[in-house]
Amino acid sequence: MAAGKYSFIIEQGATTDLNIDWKDSAGDPVSLVGYHGRMQIRTDYGGTLICSLSSSADGSPIDSDGTGLNMSGSNGTTHLSSGSIGIFISAASSSNFDFGEAKYDLELVKGSVVTRLLEGRIKLSKNITV
Repeated sequence: MAAGKYSFIIEQGATTDLNIDWKDSAGDPVSLVGYHGRMQIRTDYGGTLICSLSSSADGSPIDSDGTGLNMSGSNGTTHLSSGSIGIFISAASSSNFDFGEAKYDLELVKGSVVTRLLEGRIKLSKNITV
């Protein structure tokens, strides 16, 4: 299965809180039991790393400010069987971003199987108020 395409905007200095629902070809949620996620934002393919997001073995974000991936959806309480993945970037983290446009991909890992779920572009909407 090829990775889906999805592009979005990050507002510098603001919290980014996206929810992605992974569904199979029949439209049913894919259970995330046993999965952990990883995502990188880079200037270009093979370019400079801007941000790396991941989840812990239990599927929750591992950064102290909550930046990361949550296999229990953006609210952190959705059951793993829902296929709901939360992408969370804190305001403190996004304040440090300084790019115009970047690329990312989102991978889900279960054992030795890696699934590239999404890829796309991210535009940074720079803030005025600091």
